[in-house]
Amino acid sequence: MSRTPEVMETSSPYRGTVYYLFLLGFFAIFSTTISKSPVLPLFAQSLGAGDSIIGLIAAFSPLAGILFSFPVGVLSDHLGRKKLLGCAGLVFLAAPLTYLFITDPLWLIPVRFFHGTATAILGPVVSAVIAERFPVNKGEMLGQYASATLIGRTIAPLAGGVILSLFIMYPGPLQYQMVYIVAALAAVPVLVLTLMYREDRSSALNILPLSVFRESFITFFSNPRLRGTAFVDMATYFAYGAFETFLPIFLSGRGISPYETGIIFAVQVIMIAATKPFFGRIADKVDKRVQIVAGLLITGCATAMVTFASSFVSLLLVSSVFGLGISISTVATSAYIADVARKEHIGASMGALSSIMDIGQSAGPLVTGIIITAAGYSSGFLASFILAIVIAGFFAVSVRERSSGKISA
Repeated sequence: MSRTPEVMETSSPYRGTVYYLFLLGFFAIFSTTISKSPVLPLFAQSLGAGDSIIGLIAAFSPLAGILFSFPVGVLSDHLGRKKLLGCAGLVFLAAPLTYLFITDPLWLIPVRFFHGTATAILGPVVSAVIAERFPVNKGEMLGQYASATLIGRTIAPLAGGVILSLFIMYPGPLQYQMVYIVAALAAVPVLVLTLMYREDRSSALNILPLSVFRESFITFFSNPRLRGTAFVDMATYFAYGAFETFLPIFLSGRGISPYETGIIFAVQVIMIAATKPFFGRIADKVDKRVQIVAGLLITGCATAMVTFASSFVSLLLVSSVFGLGISISTVATSAYIADVARKEHIGASMGALSSIMDIGQSAGPLVTGIIITAAGYSSGFLASFILAIVIAGFFAVSVRERSSGKISA
């Protein structure tokens, strides 16, 4: 069983752990987000990259999550959380510094992949830590951690934009390099916090046989409740990927200004950050499966309603409802995975959930773009709604106890 850093073990360990996770999540996601938004495409363009290369560069960060989240979760179950957290902290600090030496845009591809491993490691390991440390109120704690990361994700683009503006008059790549220096500075507390983590068990740093990974993979995907929950996150982030990619283009065609578009997206992020702790507490008290289905359906319905919103106010409402749906479902899926997974497979289960989520977020823009090209925006956004309906039904069947026909907890 893991415990919080020794420095955090005060008369109020719960409060200390909250602060520890809040700071870790905030600085980690601030550092990674400021490295890509809005600086990455501008930096790549300044190096001579075209649209296709810029798209390829952007795709390699989530690819790391798809490939590594599950193996990392398995490793953390067997080698301990501390070793993996320490590795994540080192990557968070080292990755921003590599951008300083890039003169060819193609080198951004391996750098983005390397940087993506930081969050691929941190996400499932922290989720496993929370599930172990807070077995009773893990939903609330997962929600608070998610809100901390969202605050970092919201502030980072603003800070990046300010830095670019301050150094825009300087020749060469200085304005971009300053952003990455700030990203590296923000990663210093991440490294310190990950190294502060302590756990009771001590595990040798041995190479695990492939059979361990195969067993964990089979254990996860042979369990219909774990498998069904993972597909819910896939459908949710499929819609999220489609929403964030094509809504700005759709709004531009409707005459919505970039300023108003920014407000529409900001309201969505604020909605998620503000409500996740609340819905996490709800998930700890009610049937998580009902909350998961409700959140997924709300997300799907909001996506389908995009093309029916004709004014700025109605689009604000749709974006808010979309964020609300994501908040309701995603905090409950992680908590439900922790309920269902065996204790010794919590890290692997969180990793598998993260990998499948990244698959959904990567597939959303790709599939939706193909549909929009062939049949228009209405059909493109409708695809997320249809997928949500199908996956909600699949999930309901997956969590139903086969023998008696009753829902299994």
